[in-house]
Amino acid sequence: MQPVLNVEDVKRVEVALTRVGISVSELMHRAGIAVAQETLEMGDVSNVVVLAGMGNNGGDGWVAAEALRSRGLNVKVVTPIDPDQISGDLARQVAQSALRAGVSMLVGPSRDELEALLATTDVVIDAMLGTGFHGDVRPPFDIWIDCLNASGAPVVSVDVPSGLSAQTGHAGSSCVQADMTVTMIAVKPGLLSDEGRDMCGSIVCEPLAEQTDRLVVDADPVAWRTDLEDYTAVMLPPTLAVDKYARGSVLVVGGSSRYPGAAIMAARAAARAGAGYVTLAVPAAVVPVVQAHMMEIPVVGLPCDSEGVFTNEARVMAQKLAAKNSATLVGPGMGVTSGSVSVVSGLLSEDVPLVVDADGLNCLARLTSGRLYEFPELLRRDKPLVLTPHRRELARLVNRSDNPPDSLVDQLESARKVIWEVGGSELCIVTKGTATGCVGVDQAVLPKPGPAALATAGSGDVLAGLMVSQLAQKVGKVDDLPMLCALACEIHGYAGALAAERYGSRGVMAGDVIEVLGIATDAVEELAAGQVEDDEE
Repeated sequence: MQPVLNVEDVKRVEVALTRVGISVSELMHRAGIAVAQETLEMGDVSNVVVLAGMGNNGGDGWVAAEALRSRGLNVKVVTPIDPDQISGDLARQVAQSALRAGVSMLVGPSRDELEALLATTDVVIDAMLGTGFHGDVRPPFDIWIDCLNASGAPVVSVDVPSGLSAQTGHAGSSCVQADMTVTMIAVKPGLLSDEGRDMCGSIVCEPLAEQTDRLVVDADPVAWRTDLEDYTAVMLPPTLAVDKYARGSVLVVGGSSRYPGAAIMAARAAARAGAGYVTLAVPAAVVPVVQAHMMEIPVVGLPCDSEGVFTNEARVMAQKLAAKNSATLVGPGMGVTSGSVSVVSGLLSEDVPLVVDADGLNCLARLTSGRLYEFPELLRRDKPLVLTPHRRELARLVNRSDNPPDSLVDQLESARKVIWEVGGSELCIVTKGTATGCVGVDQAVLPKPGPAALATAGSGDVLAGLMVSQLAQKVGKVDDLPMLCALACEIHGYAGALAAERYGSRGVMAGDVIEVLGIATDAVEELAAGQVEDDEE
């Protein structure tokens, strides 16, 4: 796994590196040389333009310029001020060194001059604004960024695309669209989420020192990015000695007269994802509708009112059904009423592997008056419990309805507010957004984000069905719940990509994702096993 560090923690690692004898000057030179090397590897490169800011990010750019000049490339640095006027001693010194080495420069160009220069370059190195940036981009860099994006030239950004917050992933009024981002020390959360997903291009992490890995771990990463090989520990070993009961049984509790489809999709996803036996429990009034779509899956009717939603009497029946199955999912399409709240409460009291999704989460918010962190005893249990909120659902659980989490880091912090109160390893909160974090008491893991094609109604129901299927197939043998949940997210993302190939990035519906879940599961497992074999060789 790859550690992800908050920006402030990266700064502390830099300080720690100086304490073990690696100066700030040496770090800047190593960063600049790393950027130069990545630039050279982009292909046939003869002419390079460096857009340099006035701080240490600009200093990295000047070092890269000198390194490329030493390799015989034609390099020009564009700077808003004469290097002698740069206030930072180190950035000023490396700029002066680059000029002495033969690097040419252009100071404070007009828009026309900059556009003409960018039209003749092979690669642009973006070293304008670093990880300290937040807010809006000020002149002249807003103009430079607009010219750069319009030029069509390949871009290598230093540490973070200028105009993007490395912490939150939010872009300012202008933001560089990079083809590659060479980030230093560790990956920052803003590179992986929200606008960062569009702006960073491929991400290369340069540790800069052999001590970095240890120091980054000591800095307590905010999350860990998964590699496919990490999932092998939670994958089932292949075997032919299996029957439908050995593959686990799933109960899905949900649906209503208004939203019968959500529960149908969740149940079908659980079956497509490999569960040997799936039962769907819905309000009795909608059983005929649901059965028409469920040839392979038995449908059980639970007590409901005239509106087609569960009544309090459904609680006991749902509990009895859950006790007979390997894992249960509650929530998709069930609505939020006193009866559905009672069903969720009853299933939480059963010590069975449980996934709570969609309206199940909204019922949980009502049950706890939006302060789930004040009711840790409700979530403590011996069997796995997975909550799968998107940002708005998470906000309802932690008393933030008026201010939902708006970044990956904010999602993780809100989830941890609940996790740390509960304190047990049997709880995982899968906080969904442009990037998803699977948060446990020990760590948060970040699966590879799925494609934009998954941004469609019902996609979350499919993920919930996939997740409960994974739980059921493990038959209680779950040593790393966040990693198991991340595997489900990875499969979901791969299925979304397969569906997009067939229907186009905007044409995918949730049912299309369900149909390729089995293929996606096989593919992810084969790729993970292959990655392990490659590493061993």
